[in-house]
Amino acid sequence: MENWQAIIATLTFVGVIFLIMTEWIHLTIAAFLGALILVFAHVMTLTEAIGYIGDSYTTLALFFGVMVLVRAFEPTKIFEYLATKMVLWTKGKGYRLLLAIVGLTTPICAFLPNATTVMLLAPLIPPVAEEIGVDFVPLVILMVLVANSTGLLTLVGDPVTFIVGDAINISFTDYLMRLSLGAVVALMTVLVTLPFLFRDIWHKKLENLEQLPHPQLNHTRILAVGGLIVAFVLVFFVVGEMLPIRISPAAVALLGAALALLLAHHSKIDSINNILRDVDWSTLIFFMSTFVLIGGLEKTGVFRSVLGVLAVILGKNIILASMVLLFLTGALSSVIPNIPLVVAMVPLLKQYVVNVGLVSSEVLSPNFEGQLPPEVLTLFYAMMFGATLGGNGTLVGASSNIVAAGISELHGRRISFKTFLKYGLPVMTLQLITAAYYVIVRFLI
Repeated sequence: MENWQAIIATLTFVGVIFLIMTEWIHLTIAAFLGALILVFAHVMTLTEAIGYIGDSYTTLALFFGVMVLVRAFEPTKIFEYLATKMVLWTKGKGYRLLLAIVGLTTPICAFLPNATTVMLLAPLIPPVAEEIGVDFVPLVILMVLVANSTGLLTLVGDPVTFIVGDAINISFTDYLMRLSLGAVVALMTVLVTLPFLFRDIWHKKLENLEQLPHPQLNHTRILAVGGLIVAFVLVFFVVGEMLPIRISPAAVALLGAALALLLAHHSKIDSINNILRDVDWSTLIFFMSTFVLIGGLEKTGVFRSVLGVLAVILGKNIILASMVLLFLTGALSSVIPNIPLVVAMVPLLKQYVVNVGLVSSEVLSPNFEGQLPPEVLTLFYAMMFGATLGGNGTLVGASSNIVAAGISELHGRRISFKTFLKYGLPVMTLQLITAAYYVIVRFLI
């Protein structure tokens, strides 16, 4: 029975990815139907499916909270205002706009999760692109590529880095000393590709800057109070989990959303129904469905079987295992959202290092607080680089990619799988190669 369940789970997952790649149906519908097939085929019960969604409640709560927070302040015209300022600062030159997106995204992504950064900044891009006369889709994709890459700068910059860091008990400072340089290398790789992948925008120049529309801010007092709410959220995103009573980013985002709704309702700048109606429910449903699909692969032992085969082939060869993990995880992460992928792979990788005799079985304990040997840590670093940078490969590779697709659709343009692939695949390939060199030189030689 379990073999049949594994086959159904695998075929369903492959079928969903195929439908997304070919764009025969919308990606949310494909994932939603795939999740329901697992329930109706008795691969899992509905209770188990909801349990897999519940296990990832922090991701969903974080996304929902930030979506509401951003939408609540749309009536103030803050995004149009900042977009015009950005175009004026770049003097209408395309290459300066591309570099501005990199410069704006990088420092924020060092301390905020990349998908959160995309939610906050991506609404600026469509009005900027309209004023300078270019397609906003490549600009949004660039922001995503930068966000995914610079999420590696710190332990809290990407959910993947946090999940892996928590599993191996690495401190914020140790992370900076050992791994942040790898993020700099990944970002430099993106910068090198700008004149080639974004050639048309790079050479674009807007001549008549004085003819730009100059939108006025609305409800400035409300905006000032809203700024305090956003500042509160950003500060507690960074320090909330360091407090004696820990406050998760998800809880902070939900509180920020509640305060923004209260402000919008009390000031009457918009109705609660309008704000909640405009939340990107399609993206949220896609993530919930994906968690169920990954849960099906995990429950039926598909991941466990793949890693078991690799354990037999790789044995104790740390160099070979690190490279295989980096490129394999990168390839998988390009078609499987990297957050649920890493959640599934971390315990399997721990089991692998125990099975081949690299560490004792105590590392399998949920309460393990010790330090792993340096050569074993390299395996986890390789997996982390692969999962994070592999997410740049395709539209479904990372949470920020899906979020960006949802925002683009709300602004009247769909990011197709093929369009994202045109930019993402070359960047991912170069980044995985440079990351491999970094891991070898920094940790294995």
